[in-house]
Amino acid sequence: MSSTTLPVMHDHASHDTSSMTTLGFWIYLMSDCLIFAVLFATFGVLAGNTADGPAGRDIFNLRYVAGETLLLLLSSFTFGAGMLSAKAGRRNALLVWLAVTLLLGAAFVGMELHEFAALIHDGAGPGVSAFLSAYFTLVGTHGLHVTLGILWLGVMMHQVFHYGVDEVVLRRLNCLSLFWHFLDLVWICVFTFVYLREFL
Repeated sequence: MSSTTLPVMHDHASHDTSSMTTLGFWIYLMSDCLIFAVLFATFGVLAGNTADGPAGRDIFNLRYVAGETLLLLLSSFTFGAGMLSAKAGRRNALLVWLAVTLLLGAAFVGMELHEFAALIHDGAGPGVSAFLSAYFTLVGTHGLHVTLGILWLGVMMHQVFHYGVDEVVLRRLNCLSLFWHFLDLVWICVFTFVYLREFL
């Protein structure tokens, strides 16, 4: 009887571990929500404090930022396609989709760094006004999260290549999927609240 009960207990323990991992990651995402909520609130309070410096409509290039937004939205689509491949057990297709997602994310971060460098070069750095300080902090924090997501993508590509799509790898991919789509959602809020409202 012990030989028949042990596998069941093992499966149950594995299920509990998976549930705890998912729960723990949701708690992390909620803490990240609080961080971004504080940053959005701070930006909302300081958005009008330009200290005779440039306002958003003077320095933002809406077409450029729309291009960034398109890249990030497209990366969410490619990640979703990768997850479908993962659940179907198609390792090579998953690796391709993850690589495309990584490249789109890297292009997004590159465009953001270029935007920051151009603003600083034009004398609109974070030390010019409270508005610009809040702007660089909010957008930069999101960019840092995307950078960490890119590194995580690289790690997951390594694991998929060497270990395939087993239960552990799939669970980690699910957590990364939640993180990546969360960043996409936060960026839509950034695009609307920080950039778009300056031109409405």
